[in-house]
Amino acid sequence: DVQLQASGGGLVQAGGSLRLSCAASGWHFDSYGVGWFRQAPGKEREGVSCITSDGRTYYADSVKGRFTISSDHAKNMVYLQMDSLEPEDTAVYYCAAVRLWVAGVEPLNKDEYDDWGQGTQVTVSS
Repeated sequence: DVQLQASGGGLVQAGGSLRLSCAASGWHFDSYGVGWFRQAPGKEREGVSCITSDGRTYYADSVKGRFTISSDHAKNMVYLQMDSLEPEDTAVYYCAAVRLWVAGVEPLNKDEYDDWGQGTQVTVSS
């Protein structure tokens, strides 16, 4: 079974940085995508960023220029570097995976994703 483990959340002041990590196990797919989503209290889960197995990256407009997604295939890890954090970034962050990435997959659409990890809380104080 595929398992995803997100970590790295915490409390940070506005303008600060955090790096989230997503560890994948049970992984044996050739063409896939891993995404980061977040959910704030009372709001729907929204896509933040995604990286595909061939290195394409996608970002929500709200985080472009501040967040950077990367992956380490050898370690089965995906990272989300979050800089210039704002109070509006406060949410539970989840990593998720699309097992077979094909043309037409919407990278930031949560309904496209097959597997989900548990969340990690990110709190940005003003």
